[in-house]
Amino acid sequence: MSDSDPREQLAEGSLISHLIELRDRLLRSVIAVAVLFVPCATFSDRLFTLVAKPLISKMPEGTSMIATSLVSPFMAPLKLALLTALFLAMPVVLYQAWAFVAPGLYRHEKRFAVPLVISSIVLFYAGVAFAYYIVFPLMFAFLTSTAPIGVKVMTDISNYLDFVLLLFFAFGIAFEIPVATVLLAATGLVKIETMRSNRGYVVLGIFIIAAFLTPPDAVSQCFMAVPMYALYELGIVMSRVLLKQQRKDRDPDA
Repeated sequence: MSDSDPREQLAEGSLISHLIELRDRLLRSVIAVAVLFVPCATFSDRLFTLVAKPLISKMPEGTSMIATSLVSPFMAPLKLALLTALFLAMPVVLYQAWAFVAPGLYRHEKRFAVPLVISSIVLFYAGVAFAYYIVFPLMFAFLTSTAPIGVKVMTDISNYLDFVLLLFFAFGIAFEIPVATVLLAATGLVKIETMRSNRGYVVLGIFIIAAFLTPPDAVSQCFMAVPMYALYELGIVMSRVLLKQQRKDRDPDA
């Protein structure tokens, strides 16, 4: 009798090969981020100025951003450079994740997943762009105008960076609503009729989420909630098209 079951040896070898491939995929992702980090770090001050522009352009004359910590002028731009590198390398990172899981998927699952991954990347970038070009100018104009007489708006650069990064992430995730809606419908977890009949609860939930993620003013809340609801409706439309196509694939004569 052999010391070990051949099936156990096969499973162990398969596990080791998967772990090696996972290591290689992670290493390639890290290399992609590191390569992009070099130019981002070189121009980190310009990057921070670009990110701070929506606030600086709305601040009253004679005011500016400040650094309350000795290391903030160095660490804040460097932190932004690292996150920018990760942001730019996200297509590579997601491709490596896709390449790792793709061999275990069926053909129809691959055909469904590829456009889903691509659309999720595009929608996340669209959410970030929407926050920067549309929301920030209006939000900062409102917030800086509400300062009481005698109070100068002089925001700390580290606090500002944390604030805008949170909003970038929040709007990026919010724009993923169509993808989440399609996944729920495609997997059968939630029926399209249920999504349509529960619109009132969805609107309420969206405004509650927007209230938590945005500053405490109605302008910022609406600028997040309205696009989220529009994207929810878009997700329902996309789900109907997808399910219709799936039924047609299963029964071409229908």
